[in-house]
Amino acid sequence: MKAALVLETGKVLMGESFGATGEAFGEVVFNTGMTGYQEVLTDPSYAGQMVCMTYPLIGNYGINRLDDQSEKAQVQGFIVKEAARNPSHWQMEKNLSRTLAQAGVVGIKGIDTRALTRIIREHGVLRGVITTETENLNELIPKLKEWLVPADVVAKVSTPKIYTLPPAQAEKDPFHVVVIDFGIKKNILQAMQESGFRLTVVPHSASAEQIIALQPDGVFLSNGPGDPKEVGVGIETIRGLMGKRPIFGICLGHQLLSLALGGDTYKMKFGHRGGNQPVQDLQSKRVTITSQNHGYAIAEESLDQTPLHITHRNLNDQSVEGVKHRDFPVFSVQYHPEAGPGPSESLYLFDEFAQLMQEWRANNAS
Repeated sequence: MKAALVLETGKVLMGESFGATGEAFGEVVFNTGMTGYQEVLTDPSYAGQMVCMTYPLIGNYGINRLDDQSEKAQVQGFIVKEAARNPSHWQMEKNLSRTLAQAGVVGIKGIDTRALTRIIREHGVLRGVITTETENLNELIPKLKEWLVPADVVAKVSTPKIYTLPPAQAEKDPFHVVVIDFGIKKNILQAMQESGFRLTVVPHSASAEQIIALQPDGVFLSNGPGDPKEVGVGIETIRGLMGKRPIFGICLGHQLLSLALGGDTYKMKFGHRGGNQPVQDLQSKRVTITSQNHGYAIAEESLDQTPLHITHRNLNDQSVEGVKHRDFPVFSVQYHPEAGPGPSESLYLFDEFAQLMQEWRANNAS
């Protein structure tokens, strides 16, 4: 079956349908990962977006339940050059096309994803629609220009209720971490469990008072989708927690932390999405290759009026990748330390969080 990708510029790319049929609107972004397509599909940070995979062959090791990052597919649509016809892997349970169809995700294959990526790099992130109804495509352009990313996208991916997770190994007195779920990935929770933390995961709307009442040793601010300035309830909660517990934020949590302390954020032209972003720790000068997925970043000049200082920087575009509070045990990074693109050298950040909680315990022992 034919399918079309129509961009708000009026550009039309024709291809073949795979996955679900129908029509889907979203922001068209690209991801440079050679693998990890299943993690991309199920990452809540992609809610509201259509993902173009720049690597030409996608789906060659199939799909398995172990690599899901949430309970369902989160993307609005999926765009590939070639979808593997005969995937093979010892853990494979089904193929990519079947997975998309069951999840109701509209996909398109057979288009020039390199050309599409160049369009996004030139124009920035664009609104688009994938459709299997290929007649009268020009009629979709006015609809595209009216379509907006839902403002409540974080509310749609956050947990509706509190739940708990034990540390991976039995611990005598594990650190208790309250995780504010703005759209958290399963791998982050697993990394903290492996670090020996006992977790209480709360909705994005939890107040500072509710979190303190849980008596945590620390608070974690998760990743998530959308514009950080739309997450007003989270910003207020972070302000209320400041100085009361150690805080560690990742991705959206990193942006919300800066907004809570008087900083600013901006929408990037096409964002960082993939597993090949070089980040330097400004203190040690060590460079790590990191996995990232974000379309917003902290405005560096805005940090001059905050108690935060920059700890990490992206070596491709010099954007802010990490900050730390000058007085309180509070820090955050823009990238995903739990998602090593091969190496796992960024896991030390969870150890730093544990050290801050240990010091907080010592200083607040009754």
